[in-house]
This record gives sequence, C-alpha cells and structure tokens, in this order.
Amino acid sequence: MPVLNVAFIGSEDFARKLAKKGDTRDIESYVFKEGSGSKARTISLLRPLKYPDSIRPLLSVLNVSKVGVIEISALDSSLGEILVSFASAGIEKGIAIINPEEGNWIDVEQIELIFSQLKLDWKIYQSMPENHEIRELLFDMMDQTDIIGTSLILPVDQHFVVQGIGLVGIGYVQSGQIKKHDTIEVISLGEKGIVRSLQVMDEDVEVAHSGDRVGVAIRNLREEALHKGCIIVHPNSEVVVKHNISSFILNKAPFQKKIIKKDDIIHVSADMQFVVGRVTSISENNIKIKWENPLWVRSEQNNQIILAQLDAKPMRIIGTAKSMVPE
Repeated sequence: MPVLNVAFIGSEDFARKLAKKGDTRDIESYVFKEGSGSKARTISLLRPLKYPDSIRPLLSVLNVSKVGVIEISALDSSLGEILVSFASAGIEKGIAIINPEEGNWIDVEQIELIFSQLKLDWKIYQSMPENHEIRELLFDMMDQTDIIGTSLILPVDQHFVVQGIGLVGIGYVQSGQIKKHDTIEVISLGEKGIVRSLQVMDEDVEVAHSGDRVGVAIRNLREEALHKGCIIVHPNSEVVVKHNISSFILNKAPFQKKIIKKDDIIHVSADMQFVVGRVTSISENNIKIKWENPLWVRSEQNNQIILAQLDAKPMRIIGTAKSMVPE
C-alpha cells in the first residue's frame, strides 16, 4: 500500500479534519486511507511537537517526508525558519494555506515572493480549501514522488520487548524494503538478527516498503543492540558509511548570514540521526567536523544532510552538506 509521508505544520484541529489521529511522541501522526486491496493508498501527516522551542522534531519529520502542508497563521521568524528548513530538505512540492489569526492580515504577494526565492513549487491557497481538495492534491503529489534508493535503510526510533513476540524495533523505512525472514544487521554494533514478523499500521505484512512506518519483531538479537537513531540494513550492503570525522562543502541555507567558525558546535540531521560535532578546521567553503558519536552517511549521498546550530538566531538552519567524506 503506497504511503505518502507529509511534513505538516499547522493546528491540531486542521490536522484532525484531514486525517485520523494516530501515534503521539515528539511527532504526532494523522492517517487517511483510501481504497482497498491493491488500490489502497495512504496519506500520513507528521506534525512535529515542541517546535519552535526544539528544532529536532521538525528535522526528524523532514527526514522522512516527501511533500509538505503548512497552515500560515502569521508572517514571522518561525515561518521563515520553517520554509528554509523545507527548502534545505529538498521538499519542493507542497500546499500552503494562508489562514491568519483573527484580526491579523498576511500579505499574499510577500508569501509568494518568499516561496519563489526558496524555489518551492507549492500550491498556495489564500483561504482554507475543502478538505477533500487538499487530500486529492496530496494524492496527485504521491503519483509524482520518486522513491530514492533500493538498498534497505531503516533507522530505529523506538524499541521494546513484547511478551510472546520478543524484541521489536520501530521506525520509518527510508530506502528499499524489508521482508519477513530477512537477515538484518544493526550497523552501529555489527550485530545480526532475523526478521520474525512485520507490522505496518497495525496490520501484519510480509514486506514493508520505503515510506512505511514499520514494527519489526527480531529474533537472535540482543535488546542492547537497538537504540534511538541506530540503523538497520541488510548485511554486507555497504549502503551507509561510518563517519567519525567528516569533511564537506557547505551549501549555506537561504537568508542565513551567520559565518561558521572553528570550534563552533554543529548538529547534523540525516536519516533520523541527530548528531553533535565540533568544527575543527575551515578552508574557504570546506568544513571539517569531529562528531561526538559516529554519523552514518549514505554511500550514494542521495538524501539531504541538514546542518543546524541551536544557538543561531533567528535562523538555526545553517545549510546542507555536499560531497561529505570521512576521515
């Protein structure tokens, strides 16, 4: 069943009108299913909580989403950071609805100019459209969305032991697919296990595809092998590369004026990882960072690696890393 993960910025009331509320963690999910059997398709709205106080939930949502929906209630610094985040994550398609708070006014032309400057090819509504119109437009975007990568990349964000089932890891399939009875490897420790069963949206399945949020029951694996941010792959796939120190070209985020300096603390967000590091050297636009914990980077680097500085005001998004190599 195809699933479109949507980064959703807006009110809970608006989300509930579009889909049924599901899990709540640092991220709220809202699910809308249409059709049945081979024709079934699903929209999964992912709403980051604690933003703007914490940027990590927003970055996690952007790691797994292909398109966006934003309810614009005010033209402020938070909106600017949100739009820059979407542009940095490469989410070029989406829906923006201008819905100002009572008594406020938002300049539509200014909103359109910002989207144009960020090269975001989004549908902008000047008033709230019908719910079915939003869903249909999202389904159209699903048909236009390419699934990147064929090798399995499954970051784990939750794990627990279930009586009668055993160890279960939960996360979004970022690339490829995972099947029942597959041999899998947790790359941080190199430990292997066997997939006992899979669940997607509370249904047992034989295979989970890119975009699915899946629960993986694993046998022959220690509970200690799983932790938040670890990544499951197929053994010997070499789909990700370990970085203790990275050198890369910085693509500075739009409107970001801050200049990175030696000894600055930088956070990186990629494939549901959120790793902190310190800048050890800078040469023109080439930056070297030593990471506090290992960072796992796709060997093909076909995803966006977002850099943030948590004390940067008013824009915490620094940019993206290009041509990242380990040292």
